[in-house]
Amino acid sequence: MTSLQTPTPSPPPIDGIFRALSDPTRRRVVERLNRSPASVSELAQPFDMALPSFIEHLKILEGCGLVRSQKTGRVRTYQLAPEPLKLAENWLAEQRTLWERRLDQFDAYVMTLKETEK
Repeated sequence: MTSLQTPTPSPPPIDGIFRALSDPTRRRVVERLNRSPASVSELAQPFDMALPSFIEHLKILEGCGLVRSQKTGRVRTYQLAPEPLKLAENWLAEQRTLWERRLDQFDAYVMTLKETEK
């Protein structure tokens, strides 16, 4: 990198969380892990895909912090990491609050227009 180039900022962690959750397979894995930790084979069982392809989904979930894994002997077990889900939940709640406030303001504006028409 030359002195004229500035480093590209990395995307915020929430981007990776939403990117990971955008895939239905990964959402189903998260839903399954809500019940209890599970091995790779348990998680892969309901999906009609090659194990290496399924493991890529797990790597994406682990890469953004949504799941953690632990290897005991030959078995790798995954469990849900709730902190990133809380981050996404808080972001969504902020957006909902913002849009509810905007819609309330719009509703009040429409009501004043109706009153002035009378």
